[in-house]
Amino acid sequence: MAPVTPVPGTADPSRTPRTLDRRAGPYGEVVLRQRGGPPASPGTPAEPVVYEIIANGCFLMDTSDGRSERLLIDAALAALPSGRERPAVLIGGLGVGFSLARAAEQPRWGRIVVVEREAAVIDWHRTGPLSAVSAAALADPRCEILHTDLVTHLHTDAGPDADDTPRPDTGDTPCPDAYDALCLDIDNGPDWTVTEDNDSLYSPGGLAACRDRLTPGGVLAVWSAQPSPAFEEALRNAGFTDVRTEEIPVVRGVPDAVHLARKGA
Repeated sequence: MAPVTPVPGTADPSRTPRTLDRRAGPYGEVVLRQRGGPPASPGTPAEPVVYEIIANGCFLMDTSDGRSERLLIDAALAALPSGRERPAVLIGGLGVGFSLARAAEQPRWGRIVVVEREAAVIDWHRTGPLSAVSAAALADPRCEILHTDLVTHLHTDAGPDADDTPRPDTGDTPCPDAYDALCLDIDNGPDWTVTEDNDSLYSPGGLAACRDRLTPGGVLAVWSAQPSPAFEEALRNAGFTDVRTEEIPVVRGVPDAVHLARKGA
């Protein structure tokens, strides 16, 4: 990337977001931008580098914080039955990689699967600047990334390598390719989806597909940019139990939220 030369009398360009990559795909345009870094003007202090992902002109997430993305994993793991060993987790949406990195830091998880539909996002982690967040996780043999749509994956039958191992705390054999936890973060929440196709994930049919992919006692965790009482009710109507919401305060505006629910044993 060529150096940015500031024009006298204008704002320092290093303080405004810079586009690192822009791609058009089957779901629209995705953009990776950078804020901060070395200043263009001598004597101006450097700012921390922050990467942000924009989809179809809608801000999705950035690397400035990550507390709520980590809570998505922490809360799901804490809600699992204590006797469940080596639980399998499906992370819906790779994003900037905070959730994947958090799961890989926790030795209790067994299989860690990430579903990401945007090839560009996967590339930004494997060979691009977001590898600073996810490189250690991607090198972890427990982790794998599936390049597919989450809704499609939830409705697709498992392949021949599905895990049919009985769970020690229930004695039941789960359905093929079932997960002990689904940690979903593909939208700004159930009430604010990135594309219209994602609406079906939060519908009765979509929530039923989530429930069917969980082992008995498994946990569904859904990230949201704001708490949604209507979604809590939808979870109860879909047959989930122990429905609750954990909130994460933010500097301005309403708190982020993680909606949690359990499949009956």
